[in-house]
Amino acid sequence: MSGVPLKAGVLIADDHAMVRRGLRHVIDAAPDLHVVAEAGDGIEATELGLREDVDLAVLDVAMPRRTGLAAARELSARRPGLKILMLSMHDVDQYFFEALNAGAAGYVLKSAADLDLLEACRAALRGEPFLYPPAVRTIIREHLESGEWDGDGEVLTPREREVVKLVAEAHTTEQIAELLVISPRTVERHRENILNKLGMRDRVELTRYAIRRGLVEP
Repeated sequence: MSGVPLKAGVLIADDHAMVRRGLRHVIDAAPDLHVVAEAGDGIEATELGLREDVDLAVLDVAMPRRTGLAAARELSARRPGLKILMLSMHDVDQYFFEALNAGAAGYVLKSAADLDLLEACRAALRGEPFLYPPAVRTIIREHLESGEWDGDGEVLTPREREVVKLVAEAHTTEQIAELLVISPRTVERHRENILNKLGMRDRVELTRYAIRRGLVEP
């Protein structure tokens, strides 16, 4: 247990206040964990995850403005020592592997959070992988050691997925440019590249794609 704080500070990020309340109730009841910050979207989660009192970030996969996966990637790059755990409503292998590639230690289903969350938090803080069900830990270990997974054929870059998410959330080109700190012309170029790569024509098709990929919730 070397390197694990006696009482770890946890950030919980989910766009539903009731879910955050439930997670806080479970985590604060544990003697070795306590919630020190809450976020309602991916950008806020990234900002709060940089705080020194946050030892573990528990991020929902699908959040407004920036996905939990995108937030995990940025936090992993900017704060490599931070432990990250992903939460999702969906038991989908693709999300699991994307979570690992984003730097997360594990993946917990919301439907089983009351049973698995504390164990997952403690495993992540120890630097061990966790996924529900626990039988798949061997697969995770093999993946982490090999580093061979290529994203399940993902054709979009992380930045392009961010653009798709924001387009699907009905943000304008100017709003997307401001959120991603890029020029409107660059946003348009990303949008054209995305449509060409996916063989799609408009926002409606992009929105359906974003829902299928778990970038936004229907």
